[in-house]
Amino acid sequence: MFPAGPAPRPKLRVLRALWALLVVLLAPWRLWAIQETQECTWQVVLNNLESVGKNDAIDHFVDQELYTVDKVFDLLVDAPIDPDEVRGLGAGEWERSWSCTLLGSGHLLTISLQTYLGFPYYLKINYSCTGEVSSEALVRKGHLTGLKPVVLVTFQSPVNFHRWKIEQLQIQMEAAPFRSPERCDAEEVCLMSWYTPMPIKNGSVVMRVDVSSNGLGPFIPNKRFHVNINGFLEGGRDRELQFTVGNELFHLIPQYFVNVPSRPLWYTVDQTPVLILGGIPEEKAILLTDTNFKDFFLVELSIDSCWVGSFYCPQASFTATIYDAIATESTLFIRQNQLIYYFTGTYTTLYESKRGSERWVRVLANECIKRLCPVHFHSNGSEYVMALTTGKHEGYVHFGTITDGLVSFQLLPRHWSVCSAILVVNCSITWATFIAGDYNLLMLVEIVGPASSKYFQVVSYDLVNDYLVVLYTIPEFIPDGRRGRQRGLEKWVGARRGPSDPTSLLCPLCLCPLPAQGLEFLMILGTESYTNFPMVPKGMSYNPYNNLLFIWGNFLLQSFNSENFIYLADFPKELSIKYLVNSFRGDMAIVTENEEIWYLLEGSYHVYQLFPSKAWDVYINLQVLQQSSLYAPNETMVTLFYEDKKLYQLVYLIDNQQGRLVKRLMPVEQLLIYQQISDEYVLERQGSHLTLSFSNFCPFTVMRLRELPNPKIYTRQERYRAQPPRVSEPWGFHSENSLAVYQGLVYYLLWLHSKYDKPYADPAHDPTWRWWKNKKQDQDYHFYLASNRRSAGSVHVDMTSYEKIYDLKAENELPERIFLDKGTSYSFSVFLTARKPEVLHGPSFQVLSPVDLAVVLADPHCIEAIVKEKVLVNLTSVLFRVKLSDKRSCFDQGISGHHLMKTSMLVKVLGLSGHCFQNTNQGPRMQSNLMVPVLIGCPPGKRLAFDITYTVQYNRAQNKHYFDCVKVDPEMPCFLFRDSGCPAPSPLPSPALPACPLTAPTHPLLFLWVFHLSSFPSLISPPGLHPSDPTVFYPFFLIQDLVTGDSGSFQGSYVLKVVGGGPTLDTIKEYSEEEIYRFNSPLDKTGSLIWTTENTMTTEDLSFNIMSHNSLGIEWLCQENSPCHDTIPYHIFAPEFFFKVLVSNRGVDKSTYCDYQLTFLLHIHGLPLSARRAFLILLVSASLFVGLVILYIVCCLLSPYMVKFCNILRWKINSIIGLESYYTYSTPSDGRAFSHSGTVSWRNSRLNSRVFYKGAEENKAET
Repeated sequence: MFPAGPAPRPKLRVLRALWALLVVLLAPWRLWAIQETQECTWQVVLNNLESVGKNDAIDHFVDQELYTVDKVFDLLVDAPIDPDEVRGLGAGEWERSWSCTLLGSGHLLTISLQTYLGFPYYLKINYSCTGEVSSEALVRKGHLTGLKPVVLVTFQSPVNFHRWKIEQLQIQMEAAPFRSPERCDAEEVCLMSWYTPMPIKNGSVVMRVDVSSNGLGPFIPNKRFHVNINGFLEGGRDRELQFTVGNELFHLIPQYFVNVPSRPLWYTVDQTPVLILGGIPEEKAILLTDTNFKDFFLVELSIDSCWVGSFYCPQASFTATIYDAIATESTLFIRQNQLIYYFTGTYTTLYESKRGSERWVRVLANECIKRLCPVHFHSNGSEYVMALTTGKHEGYVHFGTITDGLVSFQLLPRHWSVCSAILVVNCSITWATFIAGDYNLLMLVEIVGPASSKYFQVVSYDLVNDYLVVLYTIPEFIPDGRRGRQRGLEKWVGARRGPSDPTSLLCPLCLCPLPAQGLEFLMILGTESYTNFPMVPKGMSYNPYNNLLFIWGNFLLQSFNSENFIYLADFPKELSIKYLVNSFRGDMAIVTENEEIWYLLEGSYHVYQLFPSKAWDVYINLQVLQQSSLYAPNETMVTLFYEDKKLYQLVYLIDNQQGRLVKRLMPVEQLLIYQQISDEYVLERQGSHLTLSFSNFCPFTVMRLRELPNPKIYTRQERYRAQPPRVSEPWGFHSENSLAVYQGLVYYLLWLHSKYDKPYADPAHDPTWRWWKNKKQDQDYHFYLASNRRSAGSVHVDMTSYEKIYDLKAENELPERIFLDKGTSYSFSVFLTARKPEVLHGPSFQVLSPVDLAVVLADPHCIEAIVKEKVLVNLTSVLFRVKLSDKRSCFDQGISGHHLMKTSMLVKVLGLSGHCFQNTNQGPRMQSNLMVPVLIGCPPGKRLAFDITYTVQYNRAQNKHYFDCVKVDPEMPCFLFRDSGCPAPSPLPSPALPACPLTAPTHPLLFLWVFHLSSFPSLISPPGLHPSDPTVFYPFFLIQDLVTGDSGSFQGSYVLKVVGGGPTLDTIKEYSEEEIYRFNSPLDKTGSLIWTTENTMTTEDLSFNIMSHNSLGIEWLCQENSPCHDTIPYHIFAPEFFFKVLVSNRGVDKSTYCDYQLTFLLHIHGLPLSARRAFLILLVSASLFVGLVILYIVCCLLSPYMVKFCNILRWKINSIIGLESYYTYSTPSDGRAFSHSGTVSWRNSRLNSRVFYKGAEENKAET
């Protein structure tokens, strides 16, 4: 029964409210469905040359040899690609920077400049979307809508910087569409893909491939792929790949993984192309991958599996299981029982030769090894691994060094065992951690006391000074976290609010009295109470970026100086940690013995349980509803590892009685959100019903980064851009020939990059300048041909499509790393928008703490940070300006990119670690905790170059002339030793300036002429140059930044030394240290100086002169005992000499951390002759001259007699000829007369012949 009046209106309002609520509830699902159907992802595979165009072809990076594409380029007869334009890059100065055939030489192939090479692989790019059946139709649609993938290949810097140059190199390429050659009658295009060359670089075996869109077509998020060279595969018969380490197993048996404990994945961070994982029970097999487990192989190792048991090696039983496995850049290490094996891969891009192992090598065969310990970072051009022994060498560590695939071990400590050094009888090393930057070895030592009681100590061993010291003694029992619990700031603030803030810079050893917002920890001071649970340490983990050391077992201790430790009370003492997984970017994961997963943000003290947890159950249920293929009811975790700052699981799933290994993302941020919601909610009664409200611990809505500088200055990433050549095909599809042209152009671009790092600076600071410098004027002509489809080979090469990029913009996020030189700084702003405190409809949010920013510095004595706060009331926001600066105190000088000091900066909102998240298209992202590695030292990409252009110009202006060599070399101009004019005599003798030698003029033709005119210097001195003015050489140098493109005059101080030389390029020799001192030091008293200067500044020991750009120049001396004195000429021109000059600013320039070292050849001509040699030349020349004069006089006096004699002789010869002719040709009218005359003539001739023959015999007898 309804009341009177308009009763239905409330019901209608209720229905409308319910409908609105239903719409609100269903809208997210509808939006999710739309988002799900439009979610697309990139797909990238590797194809070799034979697989291009094939649909399902997938190859692995095995082949490292290039091939020539000259035949394709020969077709482009009228294109701007003539390599003859880059003459001067070829002869004699080949550097090992880029791979070539044969790569083993380590040099670019010394071939003619007309040769273009191609890389052995292509990247095949496609994409797929959820909800779409045909991926081929998607690709066609993307092509027709203008979609073009953009590929960014990043080459990882090499480990051995002594062999290869340290550089952060990238190349950005646009993919070229390619139609499959398979026959298709139904459509114009059936199958198509995009292709780009996959370049390789000497010294780099790890490449990251980032694929993004050009902004057209469907929205596809960026995605990263790992394309690494696999040096443990080789091509067998019929081009089938086979492993060199063993035999591939093709069946993943469930007993290999089900109920098998997980194990850690150990490798050298960012340097390892191939990862391995052991732990397969009772099988000598490992999991091997070159794509970070995107795909993998199960390989049975070809090792002997020998068990060497003895009385000093207490091995209870034998097993085939591979317990420890470590991967480095080139070498794999495994431990089976007590034996260690290693295998070196075949990497011709690293070793300059095929130095790979033929079989597994057993090392330390006479030792009993109980554990391998990894070293996560390389140092000094090498990688490291440690082996802990038991038995006869208990208390020692076998320290392994890997350099270019060569493995060597040494026993540490060198002179005594750890037990002897710490004065105990019985001890054992449980774990070892090597701090590569400090050459310090930390050891976790277990000591057995007199009453069989055990305790542990942290012992440090200095490898440089051979010094061992005990750092810390671990408490015997776990502290009682319920009593004496200390509260404090999550981490100590290493920043000031500004110059006027009286708060001093806090060090990491002092506690701030600010509240810790409920995060609990306990500082181990020795006065706290303890429980009855014994502390059982198992291992250690060290992060070199923030100096954070963890000791773990059934507890978790952390320290910033390895001496004062903090106990993290949130980790339950009932659990035992099996291994830690550190991202080295501010967070870490913890795996316990019962396979629980915990999470810790470094710099905070709260440990989060990820699995098992309520948040995990919620997430799994949502994944089951979405029918995700990455989750199953029965699963076993194989390992846990970080990749690109994200945590991943390798899990074995059993679904429908089918087992498979999958790699999946561990949703840390999503689990923390679910955990926060499930833990912090309140049921409040409002009227007659209960409402659900959540407490939001994040006081701001979004955290933005503003005013970020140009990233290239600080990240030191060099980037090139290359686009495919344009084709005249109507649909824009490329052919195999055009793809080959693309290969050659990319190779040539990177080849120019490698050749640009040379001593002599080019007139233009651009590696591609030589490629197009003589073709720019024809650019419009080539464009005209391409526009009319008249380009040769139907391919047009655009000169502007191959360049180096200098003007990259910041992407509103902190860079991956920051390089700081001496006194440089990095500035940015953090913009925080505060959350409004009023209660909203539905779930309510409460602001629990104000917004306050902190900057935490790992090494406050090396870097400093200044934070300035600005409140924007109208925007309900706070703007923090942060400036990070180097303090000029923690680094001496080093070569560009070498021996950099690792430290870090952590930007965080106080008390909010793990509570603030931002939703992105790739899922939630954690805010309020930004950690950036900082590298202090000389950044990569800076170099010192000889400014030959300005040097020639300045010397011509100062000396009023410039004389080049007879044979002009544009790559190495000549400089004149000294004019023939001598300095005016000085009343005071100077030992540095010897007597004026005889000097050749510019281009003398004869040394006689030189000597004869040496007494008249005014006759051979150039116009405008006084005879008493010597030629002074003024060298100038440039500081070139290969990353930013900046190039400017070197304004610092430097030391110049001649370290080698010779009269020809083939006879240049290196001088010894003693010779370098005699030839260059102003203190030399042996008469061996090569050059001198009027500068008075010298080094502290007065050994060498200090030069600068304002120096007075140098004068060449070539004193009597110097190697350039009295140089023997090889032709009629003046002697010349090639000086090998070393320029270094080490120890004399305090403005930079960079130790600029430049070695270049200086060509000097017109060297003087010694007086003795000049006198000998004078004698020879005078003798020749006098001889010629005498010969001329004799010829003049005897010429009348010779003419008369010749006339008489000629008359007699003519008479004889005429007489014979008379008798022979008389008239025949009188026959008798003819007969008589003929007879008489015959008789006379016979008589004359006999007389002549008789006279000849008499002359012969007399002789």
